[in-house]
Formats: sequence, structure tokens, C-alpha cells
Amino acid sequence: MQERKAAMLKRKILDRLLEWKNGKNRLALLIKGARQVGKTFIVREFGKENYKNFIEINFEKQPSVKKAFDGDLDARTIILKLSAMGLGPFEEGKTLVFFDEIQSCPQARTAIKFLVEDGRFDYIESGSLLGINYKEVSSYPVGFEEQLSMYPLDFEEFLWAKRISAEVVEELRDAYVHVREVDPFLHEQIMRSYHEYLVVGGMPAAVKTFIENDDFAETLRVQKSILNSYRDDIAKYSGNEKILVKKMFDAIPEQLNKKNKRFILADLGNGTTAKKYENASMWLTEAGISYNCFNVTSLEPPLSFSEKRNLYKLYMLDTGLLCAQSMNGIQPLLLSGDISVNEGGITENAVGAALARRICRFITTTKTAAANLIFCSWRTKGHR
Repeated sequence: MQERKAAMLKRKILDRLLEWKNGKNRLALLIKGARQVGKTFIVREFGKENYKNFIEINFEKQPSVKKAFDGDLDARTIILKLSAMGLGPFEEGKTLVFFDEIQSCPQARTAIKFLVEDGRFDYIESGSLLGINYKEVSSYPVGFEEQLSMYPLDFEEFLWAKRISAEVVEELRDAYVHVREVDPFLHEQIMRSYHEYLVVGGMPAAVKTFIENDDFAETLRVQKSILNSYRDDIAKYSGNEKILVKKMFDAIPEQLNKKNKRFILADLGNGTTAKKYENASMWLTEAGISYNCFNVTSLEPPLSFSEKRNLYKLYMLDTGLLCAQSMNGIQPLLLSGDISVNEGGITENAVGAALARRICRFITTTKTAAANLIFCSWRTKGHR
């Protein structure tokens, strides 16, 4: 029996974390992103590789630790309390403290200011984007916190997970830079990987399952689990808007399946208006679950000056999740190379998600397409 491959998910954001560590006058780093994009895993990997002491505090798994942030919030008192609870060791200049699920302890977010001022240790915060945006904090650490967004794996990271060699990636890069055709065989192989990427997406758990099992049925099970966790979060965090938010979330695949140039609110039921659903669409965007794309009347910067807020489209965070949410068996068609399926809504979503990550060049349909898909963000900063 052939041994299954263990997936190693190399992420570009590791380079950004190293830049932060090596910078002067470090602030606390808040890593924001939708649930299950890999925030906790990447911080663990970074902390254990780059610090003598890595202290992880998860406020949901360890609710008793919240008591350390009751009362005085000066750094000495907090560190003493954490040490008394058996956390540590705390060695000056050699310790990274990771506050995970920070939304569950708003006082810890407030205390970041005083911990950073103390200057002895480094701090990274992370948690659900939903909770971070919707939990009340008595005093935000303005000026003491740097924020970094994290997304699902992009196509290049997906190729890394598939163990595509550095030589192949370099060849694609060179073809992109010099605007030349890729070798036909290489193009065919990379486009096959791209079709897989459309179906699998970039959620780490889904990618890892696909690489290790090479089984789309098992991958689909993971994707549906993630979608269900998002629906649970909608019920938990969206308050009085939860029915509207869920309606809009569930309608994204259907809306992208149509020829409409905008999200048709009337399809959600009688009496729907832009004003009624404005908070719902904004909620999905702030939660990191979707991307909001507004119509503009003029392609001149700044685009926000010509936005038409009543004309917009919603795109899913991840194309793999979009495929899993569609529930109409489109995966085999995409894998066969029919990317026009569903009126091209899946590929449109892929481009939308890429643009949301600050990709600056449009994907062409020539044989340089494979290179463009990987490297059209190469010259932009984004999360690297």
C-alpha cells in the first residue's frame, strides 16, 4: 500500500512575521482573518522556530487565565499573575507571548498597551475576526498594535503544498516577468493544478486533507464542516441581523450563478431593500467571510468617490467553500477544465478573491495564464 503524503503548508505570511520580529520598536501584532485560515498554526510554527520561549494562551480553552486581567493592568502585575498560574518562563528578549482567541478576553486587548510599553517580551494576538470586530473593548491599544490580515492559501502556496519544485515555480515566474509563453506540457500540468485549486480552495484543513488523501469526497466533508462553523458564528455574533445575514450568505452561490451584474436583493424575498440588507452584507465582509465589490461610475482614483453603494456583488472568501456551498455537483466539471460552468461564477470569484488580496494584474487566457495566476501579485506587498 502506497504511503500517503504528509502535507507541509508553507505560508508567505511567515516572511512578514520575520520582518516584524527583526524590526525596531516592535508593537504587538494582531493577526486578523476569517476562522480556519491557519492563524493559530502559523503563529505556533513561527514562535517555536524563532524564540527560546513560546507561551500560548488560548482564552477559550483556558478561561481561567482571564482572571489574570482582572484588576490592575500594569505589565508587572499581569506577568506575575501569569507566572503564578504556571505559564512561562518569561525571559526578557527571548519570549513570545501568543494571546489566541483574544476576543474572549477584551481586557487582555486593553492591556496590550501596557505590555508593549514594558518592552521585555514580544506579543502576538489572534482570534476570530467576528469576535475582534464585535466584542466591546474598554480601550483599544491604538499606537501599540500593528494589524496584519491573513487569508486562505493562494495558488502559489497551493503548488508548494503539492510539492511542485522550485524550478517549475521559477520557470513560471520568468515567463510572467518576460511575458512569454509557458511550455505547453508545463502549462497543461499547472492548469490542471489550478482546476484542483478552484475545487479544493485554500482553507488549510481542506488543502491538507486533499494532499494527504487525494480524495475530493473527504475534502468536501471538511469544507462543509467549515461552512457550518461559519453559520454557527453568524448565529453567535450577528445578533438581531442573523436571519438576514444567513439569507445573504446562503444566496452567494446562486447570485454568482446568474448573469446579473449585481446582487439582486429581490431574490431573497418580498419586501427586501438595500437599506434592510446593508448591515447584513457589511457584517459578512467585516467577518472576512465575503468580499464586497461595488459598482463605480468612473475608473478614476479614488474609486470610492464614484461608488454606487446600492449596486454591488458579494464574493466568497474561498472558491473551494463556494463550490462546496453550491450543492450542484460542479466539481467534476471544473476538474475537467470547464471553468465556464455556472456562468463562470467560480472563476469570477477566484479573480475577485485575488484582487481583494491586492493583485494588480488581470489574468489572461493565453498560455501565460498559469504564470499570471501565481505571480500577478509578485510586485505588490500584500501579505508575503
